[in-house]
Amino acid sequence: MSKYFQPEIETMPYEDIRALQNERLVKQVRHVWDNVPYYRKRMEEKGVAPDDIQSIDDLHKLPLLCKDDLREAYPYGLMGTPMSQCVRIHSTSGTTGKRVVAFYTQHDVDLWEDCCARAIVAAGGTEEDVVHVAYGYGLFTGGAGLHGGSHKVGSLTLPMSSGNTDRQLQFMTDLGSTILCCTPSYAAYLAESIHERGLRDQIKLKAGIFGAEAWSENMRHDIEDKLGIKAYDIYGLTETSGPGVAFECSEQTGMHINEDHFIAEIIDPDTGEVLPEGSKGELVFTAITKEAFPLLRYRTRDICILTRKKCSCGRTHVKMSKPMGRSDDMLIIRGVNVFPSQIETVLLQQGYPANYQIVVDRVNNSDTLEIMVEMQPEMFSDSLAKIAAAEKSLVAALKSMLGIAAKVKLVAPKTIARSEGKAVRIIDNRKI
Repeated sequence: MSKYFQPEIETMPYEDIRALQNERLVKQVRHVWDNVPYYRKRMEEKGVAPDDIQSIDDLHKLPLLCKDDLREAYPYGLMGTPMSQCVRIHSTSGTTGKRVVAFYTQHDVDLWEDCCARAIVAAGGTEEDVVHVAYGYGLFTGGAGLHGGSHKVGSLTLPMSSGNTDRQLQFMTDLGSTILCCTPSYAAYLAESIHERGLRDQIKLKAGIFGAEAWSENMRHDIEDKLGIKAYDIYGLTETSGPGVAFECSEQTGMHINEDHFIAEIIDPDTGEVLPEGSKGELVFTAITKEAFPLLRYRTRDICILTRKKCSCGRTHVKMSKPMGRSDDMLIIRGVNVFPSQIETVLLQQGYPANYQIVVDRVNNSDTLEIMVEMQPEMFSDSLAKIAAAEKSLVAALKSMLGIAAKVKLVAPKTIARSEGKAVRIIDNRKI
């Protein structure tokens, strides 16, 4: 077993985890107070001083941070160390407002790579594996995080980045890639391409580590079936370092949070009230070991559930469920809450590819919802009557799931742009 299954930490009894978190939280609050004037001001406005935080029980006293704070403090306002101590930045891939820029000391990079190494080992990775990293490199955290984690494990690392499918498949077959790391939408595209080119028998993949965008259980099973692998979820945000904040183990019933580095809370997204374990709400993280960008109580906007139910893998760190949507980008259409994952579930159940696009508009003061879906290749030669019948069937299934009617447009195979980073699933013209 790799050293990056660390039983002294990952199987630590809850009481010991909590004691470690208490110690690191107190130290981190003092670090932030002394070095981050923006957050110190926020604490003062709430009447909180460092000495008021003695344990996790006091965490709720601290102010919550959100992306608006990061944009307001852009670019240097939330740095916790001098620039001279920083060795890297990464940035979010968002397209609205100012980008979030996160800073890293060498210590931060080392701890982040340790977390990603744990994720690779949890997916069965060892020094004997060939880790094929097809996440984007650069400002996006995906490529750098899994690349560094693979090095820590001692695996042969293929820094493929995203795109150039011919090259991806050539190296995958010639070098015998065994673990694929990329977004789930890109994994689905690679699976399509492998089958089209008759390469399935030449692929040696055994596992995939997929994250950076929402994906359903149906999509997981579809990728697993097409590639003959076990597909593992990984979670993270640029604001808290990147992928590796949490990861799935062999049980695949949620992602273990690296609690020696992050404290997780669930809050009511409307009131900010901390909810008890097992409640569904918004996930909040406090980074307790980061130096350069030490966010306290950062609102992820992801909706999920935390549980400490005993896990068969032996790890004792709390698990987070796969995010069930978001508190900020869920679609409200004609008064109904709609999550893209609901639409994806219907499409996969009906046998359609996981590549689709949702277009929301407002016509005559009424919201419209259109879903463009790629046909299976064999459908493209069907008569117009058959295609119309298929669209009608999808409309009915979607209405049953969503509670509102949606227009469905079946389009030719591969006419919706494939994603090399995060898939652009939603076009909401109401905001333009």
